[in-house]
Amino acid sequence: MRIGELAAVTGTSVRLLRYYEDQGLLGSHRLDSGHRRYDDSAPDVVRRIRSLLDAGLPTRVIRDLLPCVRQDGTVAECKLETLQEHLQGLNDRISALSEARTSLAGLISATQVRESAPR
Repeated sequence: MRIGELAAVTGTSVRLLRYYEDQGLLGSHRLDSGHRRYDDSAPDVVRRIRSLLDAGLPTRVIRDLLPCVRQDGTVAECKLETLQEHLQGLNDRISALSEARTSLAGLISATQVRESAPR
């Protein structure tokens, strides 16, 4: 399958497919003409990559996880700790954002009260 075909089948841009290849996430082989050719499994690999990206994982982690992703999209138990660490990181960021939101909302509220107070 050529890169344009893979892009059409997966709904992923050619540029992103090249990026995935540069990051070591997607393999291809070159024809004598220099054109990339992908195996028949490439659409499934791209879908797994997209799913892992959607889960907030960086490409360096995805590169490590991809060999452990099963056909059904689950990850082998040996990589469960990696997923748990990233989930905890997301939870920590959500908590920090929630605190920042509360603080900002309080600042806005206090400013509005002060501005609406009679002078």
